[in-house]
Parts: sequence; C-alpha cells; structure tokens
Amino acid sequence: ATGADNDLHINQAVVFIEDAIQYRSINHRVDSKSLWLYRWYYSRICQWILGLTITVILALAFVETPSSLTVTSDVRYRHPPWDPPCGLTESIELLCLLVFVFDVSVKSYLIGWEEFCKTKWLMAYILTLVVSLTDWIVSLSFLCTETVRIRRILRPFFLLQNSSMMKKTLKSINSTLPEMASVVLLLAVHLSLFTMFAMLLFARTKDGQQDKEWVGYFRNLPDSLTSLLVLLTTANNPDVMIPAYSKNRAYSIFFILFTVLGNLFLMNLLTAIIYNQFRGYLLKSVQSSLFRRRVGIRAAFEVLCPLEETPANAQELCVSVGDLFQVLQKVEMDPRCKQAIIRSLKTSSCDRLSAAQFQKLFEELDKDAIKQHPPSPEYQSHFMQKLQFVFSHSYFGCLGNVVALANIISICVVLVMDADKQPSERDDFFLGAINCFFILYYLLETLLKILAMGFKRYWSYPSNRFDGLLTGILLILEISTFAVYGFPHPGWRPELMGLLSLWDMVRLVNMLIVFRFLRIIPNMKLMALVVTTLLDLVKNLRAFAGILVVVFYAFAITGIMLFKGAVVPMGNIRIFVPGHPLHQEAVLISKKKKCDFLAFLNHFQTIFIYHLCYLLSFNLICRWAKIYFIAWWLISSVIWVNLFVALLLENFIHKWDRHCHRESLSDIEYQRTVELMFRDVLEEPTEEELMERLHQHPHLHLCR
Repeated sequence: ATGADNDLHINQAVVFIEDAIQYRSINHRVDSKSLWLYRWYYSRICQWILGLTITVILALAFVETPSSLTVTSDVRYRHPPWDPPCGLTESIELLCLLVFVFDVSVKSYLIGWEEFCKTKWLMAYILTLVVSLTDWIVSLSFLCTETVRIRRILRPFFLLQNSSMMKKTLKSINSTLPEMASVVLLLAVHLSLFTMFAMLLFARTKDGQQDKEWVGYFRNLPDSLTSLLVLLTTANNPDVMIPAYSKNRAYSIFFILFTVLGNLFLMNLLTAIIYNQFRGYLLKSVQSSLFRRRVGIRAAFEVLCPLEETPANAQELCVSVGDLFQVLQKVEMDPRCKQAIIRSLKTSSCDRLSAAQFQKLFEELDKDAIKQHPPSPEYQSHFMQKLQFVFSHSYFGCLGNVVALANIISICVVLVMDADKQPSERDDFFLGAINCFFILYYLLETLLKILAMGFKRYWSYPSNRFDGLLTGILLILEISTFAVYGFPHPGWRPELMGLLSLWDMVRLVNMLIVFRFLRIIPNMKLMALVVTTLLDLVKNLRAFAGILVVVFYAFAITGIMLFKGAVVPMGNIRIFVPGHPLHQEAVLISKKKKCDFLAFLNHFQTIFIYHLCYLLSFNLICRWAKIYFIAWWLISSVIWVNLFVALLLENFIHKWDRHCHRESLSDIEYQRTVELMFRDVLEEPTEEELMERLHQHPHLHLCR
C-alpha cells in the first residue's frame, strides 16, 4: 500500500471508532475528503453551533407577537408587551433555517443517495424546511399580520431530529402505542357505561331543589362525560358526589365503583402494560446501539488489516499494534477509556491483534465509569496518625450528623416560639447565638476532615463538596451579619440597616442550615440508593425531557392560535369578542380563576399547571376547547407520566440488584447510562452478522 492509502485507512479507522463511541451508523462516504467533512461536521464547534441554532429558533416564540417579555403574567396589571418590528424575528429565523438547510445538505451528501432514500427522518427534515420557508415567505408577504404560522408548530422537529436517543425513545413509544390503545379503549368503554348510568341515575325530577347533581354535573351527555372524566383524575373528588350524597348516602356506591374500577384497576393496568412493553422496545433499541458499536469497531479492524503484511500460513487477519497506536492518537474519546486501551496495549506481549483481541480491547467503552478517590496523606508523626484515624472514621461523620440534627431541632423550637410574634417583638439573641455556635462547629469539622483526608480526597466526594460549600456560605453570611449588626446580644432587633434586615439574614442562614441537613443522605444506604437512582435518572432523562419539551411547545403554539382573541379579560368583566369562533362559549375569566393564552410563556405555564391539576375548573372551559385539553391530558398524564414511571422503575430495580450483589462502594463511584443499564441482558452479535452488515456498506468495499 502507498503512503496515501495508509493515511486513508488510518483516517477511516479513526472515523469508524468515533462512530462506535457515539453509536452512529457507519453507512457514510469513506473517501478522504468526505472523511474530513464528516469529522468537521461532528466536531464540537459544529455541533455546538447547531445546538445553539435549535435553541434560538425555539426561543423566538418568547419574543414573537404575542410577546412574553413582561414582568407579570397578570393581564390586569402588566404593561403592553414589546412587539418586535416586522422582519426582526423573521431575519433571525431565516438565518436559523439556512443553517438547517446546510445541515441537511451535508448529511445527505455524506450518506449518499442510496442511504438517503432509506432515511425517513432526513426526508421529513427536508419537508419541514420546505414548509417552514414557504410559510416564512407568506408571512413577509402579509407584513407579519397573519395569525396562523404553521412553521411555529414545526420548530420542535429540529430538536427531535438532532438527537438519536430522542428518535429511539420516540420509536419505542410509537411501538408501545398499540398495547396502550387497548387499555385506553377499555377506559373509554368504562367511562361511557358509567356516563349512561349517571344520566339515568341523576335524571331531572319534578322537585328542582333535589336536582343539584343534575344541574351541576349531569345535565347532558357532554357535561356528564366531562364530570366523570375529571373524576377519573380525582381533580373534582369529592365535589362531584356531594349533592347526591347529601340527598342519599347510597349514591356514593356509584362513585366508589367508578373510582375503584377506573383508578385502581384500569389506570394501574395501563402503567403495567406501558412498563412491560416500553422496557422491551427500549431494550431492542439499546441492542441496536450495541450492534452499531460492534460494527464500527469491526469496520476499523477490517480497514487496518491491509496495512499489515499477513504471513501466508496465517489463518486469520491481524492488525499491527503500531497502526492502532496511530489511530488512538487521532481518535477523540474519553481520556479514561483511551488510557485504559493504551495501557492494555503496552502490557500485551503481542505485536499483532486478531479480530477477537481487537474487539475485546474496545470493550473498555462498555464498562462503568469508575472514579477512584485519591489516597489520604501519610503522616510520619504518631500523634498525627492518631488524629487522622479519629477524624476520618465514620463515627466522626455520625457525630456531625447528630450535631446537624440538634441544630435543626433548635431552629424548630425557636420558630414555634416566635410564630405569632411581630418582627418588632422578636429577640433574635438566642437564635443568633446557637447559629454562631453550630457554624463554628461546621467550620471546625470541615477543617479537621481536610486535615485527616487531604484536600484532594476530601473534595473528591460530592457530599463533602456540598458540605464544604454550604459551610463557606454560612460563614460568609455570619461574618456579614456581625459586621452590620454586631455580635448577638439580648435585645437583638431585626432593624433594616443594610441590604437585608437582621431577621432576613437569620432566615437565610437557617434555610441553608436546613438544606445542609441533607448531608445525612450518603450515610443512610437505602436513602442514598433512592437519591442516586433519581440523580442517574436525571442524567439519562435528556431524551425524555426533550420529547416532553417538544410536546409542550407544540401544544402551547396550538393553544395560542386556537384561543387568541377568544376573550378580553378586564378584572371580573367578561367581554366576548364578536365574530370569534368561540364567541358563544368563550372562556370565563375571573380574578380567582383565569387562564391567559395570549403569550407563549403564559400558555406554556398554563398547560404545565394544567398537567398537575387537570381540569380543576373544567366548567370554565368551552365545549370545543375541552377536546384540546383532553388530548393534552392523554399525552402528558396518561402516556408520558406512565413512561416516566417505567423508566424510574427500571432504573431503581437495576440499582437495587447491583446494590444487593456488590460490596460497599465507599471509595468507588459508578456512573451508568441508559445503554449500561441493560448491559447485562444484551446479546453480543455474531461474526457472521457483523461481516454481513459490513458487506452491505454502500461505500466500503472490503477485500474479503
């Protein structure tokens, strides 16, 4: 092979290994120019620019008319929001769309026409850009006066298509929908049957005084269906049954049966089905990611083989260790993995690596990220060794937890005693004195731990960082309090002498002390297990959170277009806008209950609150608007919350199993990803499967 061919094979191996690290497909062009463009496209600066562009185009909704740039969301008190001139946000949007055009052009070129025709996401990407640019031109032709902007609803697609994990999650959700539909259909049947029973049971009578249940909740079919749907969410429980229960206690049997069948059986059955099905589909998705990684590593081995002169009597191809060193120098990967691979190569006595050895070498990528804590300092003095033993012992930490608990109890006692006192009647001497004592103890404890463990080892523990930072903040606040108000003395009064009153400073210190009490979590293993599960879940929740942002964004934009102009709220006055489609059944807004759909941020907050307390004021929403909110409830509460529960259960069960089979991890921290969660149950691809996939590569032609 010539020098140019050698460089090409080295660069191909570098790209294939980077594809394997990121679980990317290797079905792209592999000539020298395309490889340079490919690495440049996936470089940090390019991906950062693309991410910034997605953020900017999504954030435009906060600035565009109707603008969300107001201090308060209350329409009675806020000033008219700033409306950007026509062409300002449109110019920014055009720049973003041009970046996306360049993005899809590069992607399409790199994978080639054959792969492009197989990639539905890229075709949808181009269609979204065509529709967005067309709508942008129409918007400018109307001088930005049009109310319906289709491109605003399509913007979340740019976030969705840029994340492979979000695509896999969405595919898993889509595959789970048929099983979920059966239970949702059963819920609909349950709701319909009980609606008919309710209309028969609470029918109108001759005595109007006894018809409160009929008037309030079961007047007609839509109202009856709505009342029971809200009862399914328990948002109107027990209000919906009070009139009937006041008339006859036996009516409660109807509502109890409805709630037990709907909430305890059907909703939990839906959670079980979603957990079972979604876990299976997510496992398949992760299995596909593992296969991509193995294919990438094997492709790197195959392109490096021609660089090594294989003896005629050799039964299998080999790769030179020197060539692999050249590749590793160019590959961008986690330094921990790179150092581990290089260390394995140096300790190996072989000059050549077989396919199995090459693949095993890169299994380092699949291992947990292990963080070893630095060693403690070694003191020569016998006295210092004794001190080190005492202050690094777990009992010293337990003593600190007891002191923190005593601090919390003392704060509670003082707060209970001063609960009904006016600020001028309070004497903060006692609280200030005990806070001063406890903060000095926290400072002493921190210094002694640093002395015993060394600063590097002390700082390597997250609990110590949390503890040390809060202690530093408490010390600064205490010194500031003494500088302004002097030392605690009888008659300490919370006069305003600086930026904050003494009472405000003491309250801030107390809140931080209460927050500092969370330091006990690492010492309680079961509680620590729950907390680490939640933290790992947050780390691995980016794909789920991204799809949730997509759903929120799309519903918020749709709500703005549907409800804009339906009502002009002025205090308690209800003004219906003539000619509006929702004029006859406009949203009723009062001082106590009002929803603002005029601005994007307000609508975003409205549907978020709505997600937590579904249809708390359903009687204030017009009949056709109920369809919008029911769709939101089905997607957010029924489907998405159950998917979140499924991931939470899977993460916790995995953590619990590892906790039961692993010794104490005081000096080791393991970091897990979604892929590593399923690592124990994944199947390794066979040699035939890998080679079959490589021979199907549209741009790579192997010698064998």
